[in-house]
Amino acid sequence: MPPHPHPLTHRLVPSPAGRIHLVEQGSGPLVLLLHGFPESWYSWRHQLPALAAAGYRAVAIDVRGYGRSSRPEDTSAYRMLDLVEDNVAVVHALGERSAVLVGHDWGATIAATSALLRPDVFRAVALLSVPYTPPGGPRPSDVFAHIGGEDEEFYVSYFQEPGRAEAEIEPDVRGWLAGFYAALSADTMPQPGAPDPHFVTRGGKGGGGGNGGDGTLRERFPRDRRPAWLTDHELDVYAGEFERTGMTGALARYRNMDRDWEDLTNGGHTGAPVTQPSLFIGGALDASTTWLADAIKAYPVTLPALTGSHILEGCGHWLQQERPAETNALLTDWLKSLPSLPAAATTSDGGH
Repeated sequence: MPPHPHPLTHRLVPSPAGRIHLVEQGSGPLVLLLHGFPESWYSWRHQLPALAAAGYRAVAIDVRGYGRSSRPEDTSAYRMLDLVEDNVAVVHALGERSAVLVGHDWGATIAATSALLRPDVFRAVALLSVPYTPPGGPRPSDVFAHIGGEDEEFYVSYFQEPGRAEAEIEPDVRGWLAGFYAALSADTMPQPGAPDPHFVTRGGKGGGGGNGGDGTLRERFPRDRRPAWLTDHELDVYAGEFERTGMTGALARYRNMDRDWEDLTNGGHTGAPVTQPSLFIGGALDASTTWLADAIKAYPVTLPALTGSHILEGCGHWLQQERPAETNALLTDWLKSLPSLPAAATTSDGGH
């Protein structure tokens, strides 16, 4: 069997974090793929070959704190401004002048903010699962602290205290990831009326009120159910990464939400739209789509150059893995509609 014309290539490139690990496939205009929590470059395994076949240089990174990328010890090193600069560094390290961004989950927020702050580098942006919401509004910690009432604590608040979520996850990373992925997948998510897996019970299973009880997210995950998109091998790949790195780098993204709010509002970006060509793809059964329905309705103002907004019926949160063929078709059609990107600054392989 002949070798693939565009094999996967792993590379480490310098960045403000120290190093960023990336995986690339194909040649042509650069498309930078940003994963969410708790994933890695591997969540784009179905998109890399499809984009390469369509004539693009597809590059999936491990966001700082994940995989083989650097993991700074200081929690503040994971603020959004630093992640934006990592993306710029990757583009330049690859010998390119500009890129299209595609982000999923936290990666969507990182992609949108990168496009907002560096329109000179990022020419277009596709957001998967998490809609764009402009900077501003109430302080995030204040908002999330009031979700769930006295008996339940929202997962974002639960993730704030260093070491707390790690104590739940790290003794059995593989089992926790399997449950987390299942809780947000269309074919395995809890049915309406079941306890919401985005919350922990304050004071443990028996309730008890108070702040910061001993409940866990795992208690509400589906048991012994595996989503159809996730094979044993794929789960092993994800688990192996976090068993090696631990969860602190990934969770640090949540622990910078107030810093991000301060950085962006103090920087004069309150209410700012992303004006580059954009695309949104969401899952109809994804809580991110329903919670942020008002953000989607606001796209004529917040994403004035939006060229497509698609809600995939019967799809959950992990849409590029749950529905890879449909996602690939939407992405490649959108990419083909964009104005031509300028040529690379050096060679197509970054001069290596």
